[in-house]
Amino acid sequence: MQWLFLFVAGLLEIWWAIGLKYSHGFTRLLPSIFTIFGMIASFYFLSLALKTLPLGTAYAIWTGIGTVGTVILGIIIFKEPVDIIRLTCIGLIVLGIVGLKLVSPN
Repeated sequence: MQWLFLFVAGLLEIWWAIGLKYSHGFTRLLPSIFTIFGMIASFYFLSLALKTLPLGTAYAIWTGIGTVGTVILGIIIFKEPVDIIRLTCIGLIVLGIVGLKLVSPN
């Protein structure tokens, strides 16, 4: 169950990171509310995962999910640049996430 909590926390991190863009520095009310909700929910699910998962592993995976998801959505939603170096770096982050999961004792 802790891995599910961690995955949800990572998805919610993507939510709030994208929300930051839409909130325009917390100057737009509704996007700001959704962003803050995403932050709180993400930290809550991360805290549940940390009850049993190692801190370093959980934190790295949480930020990795957030990073990869945010980059992908940045490309799709905001038309950010796509090139082979960027995609290779995303792939390396995914490999790191998978590697940490595989060597985790839980």
